[in-house]
Amino acid sequence: MSAFPTAGLGLKPQHYVEAEACPAVGGPNGLQDGLWFEVHPENYMVDGGPRLSWLERIRARRPLSLHGVGLSLAGDERPDRAHLARFRALIDRFEPFVVSEHLAWSRRGNVYHPDLLPVPRSREMLTLVCDHVEEAQEYLGRRILIENPTAYLPMAGHEWDDVDFLVEIARRTGCGLLVDVNNVHVSAANMGGSAEAWLDAVPADLVGEIHLAGHRPDPVWGEALLIDSHDAPVAEAVWRLYERLIGRIGGRPTLIERDGDVPEFAELLGEQARAAEALMLAEALA
Repeated sequence: MSAFPTAGLGLKPQHYVEAEACPAVGGPNGLQDGLWFEVHPENYMVDGGPRLSWLERIRARRPLSLHGVGLSLAGDERPDRAHLARFRALIDRFEPFVVSEHLAWSRRGNVYHPDLLPVPRSREMLTLVCDHVEEAQEYLGRRILIENPTAYLPMAGHEWDDVDFLVEIARRTGCGLLVDVNNVHVSAANMGGSAEAWLDAVPADLVGEIHLAGHRPDPVWGEALLIDSHDAPVAEAVWRLYERLIGRIGGRPTLIERDGDVPEFAELLGEQARAAEALMLAEALA
């Protein structure tokens, strides 16, 4: 990484050639000089093949982060040991500067759910999640960051405020937080809360990374229900929240996420450049 927090992109197979062609870190490349890439490790848990070869070549030129979607840290079963072993192998091979996962459940037995499902913020769930985070960190040999989930509907059983629940997990386990600003915006719009208050409450010392993504109105309910779709540009409201957050806590490595309706690489670089400019301003004013 460069000397200051920089902006990265989620790496997609259709962009492998252009990603590999980016100059190595340290060259005269303007706002893209600090560009890094993030991948879902589940897409690379194989013994060989072209994907790993591409990732090796890109990693030789750019920093990499691993953002897991399959550990099911809030599930009612311990993290799968075989999954952890494959995850650890990727960490050892690619040496990512950040490793992260979601606060969600996605597995029961041998059944994996395509969505990262929410959980009640109860005392019982707090203990379970902390046990799973500690086990994962010990096995992976790394501190991990936990991403805040998106809320769509009211859920019974909450005993903790959203931010307080995340903070308590971090304080008990030593993990950090990955703040997804789009998730905060979508959750606040859906549940009637304040995205600004959420972001103002999160402790600066726990935030290790930030995600920015796009969202869309639900096809049936419209603007009354926003969907964290990751298939659109980052909304202006999310950009404003992001600038508010880094204006308070300082710069953090920031990822532009795009998982659906993926545009040309140059368009994503435009969003990456906007985040990089905001980070440079935040660092200058710190």
